[in-house]
Amino acid sequence: MISNRVSTMQASPIRKLVPFADAAKKRGTYVYHLNIGQPDINTPPEIINAIRNFSASIIPYGYSQGEPYLREAICEYFTHYNLKVAPEQIVVTNGGSEAISFAFSIVADPGQEIIAFEPYYTNYNSYASTNDLKIVPVTTKAENGFALPPIDEIESRITHRTRAILLCSPNNPTGTVYTREEMKRVVDLALKHKLYIISDEVYREFIYDGAGYTSMLSFPEAEERVIVVDSISKRYSACGARVGYLVCKNKEVIGGAMKLAQARLCPPMVEQVGAAAGFRLSFDYFKTVQQEYKRRRDIMYKELKKIPGVVLEMPQGAFYMVVKLPIADSEDFARWLLESFEYEKQTVMVAPAQGFYSTTGMGTDEVRMAYVLECDKLEKAMKVFGEALKVYPGRI
Repeated sequence: MISNRVSTMQASPIRKLVPFADAAKKRGTYVYHLNIGQPDINTPPEIINAIRNFSASIIPYGYSQGEPYLREAICEYFTHYNLKVAPEQIVVTNGGSEAISFAFSIVADPGQEIIAFEPYYTNYNSYASTNDLKIVPVTTKAENGFALPPIDEIESRITHRTRAILLCSPNNPTGTVYTREEMKRVVDLALKHKLYIISDEVYREFIYDGAGYTSMLSFPEAEERVIVVDSISKRYSACGARVGYLVCKNKEVIGGAMKLAQARLCPPMVEQVGAAAGFRLSFDYFKTVQQEYKRRRDIMYKELKKIPGVVLEMPQGAFYMVVKLPIADSEDFARWLLESFEYEKQTVMVAPAQGFYSTTGMGTDEVRMAYVLECDKLEKAMKVFGEALKVYPGRI
């Protein structure tokens, strides 16, 4: 027997179909990967060169809270958003994943609850499971672009066990960017009920069409209750470097994060050298990257809207779309694409959306698609996807 904590953990909807994709490739079928947010844009050479030029004769243990030069570089980066953060308000983590897990551990005890807006990043469930917490979902809808629901609907989920509200903007998996007004309502609700706000802001550079970025750090009235989690993974196409961090102006929260950081010793030393180089890049870098992802978004959206029965609104951020399809079981559909379908020796891999929901029965007619392929490949992938929906035997 293994622990109930682990045996009841959810398998990743993004990764669990990998064996079927591998089998398709062995059969000679080309697979377009739309299932995972793995950017194909090159990691900035400044990051690669900083790592390559690491010249120490030994790789030592570092500071548990992260190297001072990296925390200072992060503070400098935030000034571009007119946000003032001090190095002592930052704890560097092993990827954004650890930052989220730390935040969960700090704000809640076993059996307590965190409110999240579904669909949400599926690993929130994993971090809740490993901390013996419960995610309480508030459902958002494809039909209105996954905007936040009315505040009274959110408030109805608050109980004596609720410890925090978790939100992600720009959003993974929907691409939704919450307005400042939406976020202010969450702030007011959290203050009313003395809750923490955990704000996942990993995709802040990926916002399109003039939609504004609002950080939870920009609400001074809530600074004692806001924990921002972040990562270099998507920002700099450095997913494998595993450098993230959390920011909080509450000394007690940072003290708790330090205890957790000390327990796991320190974040990776060499990758922090690269991360610091990334944070000191000119912001012109993001303009080029953002333009490229906007082109990709526009291609995917245009082609999907041509398909009868598809429901989606134009997402304004990140590089994902949750797409409602005329199917009954998106997990069956995703597996069928890899096991039983090909068009001109090609197929596509998508992520079934059930895994991004807590509510039973939600997401069965939805998939998450990531526009992380270059434009010509994305156009081909959309052609293959459209042909698949024409012949899928589970179409309704």
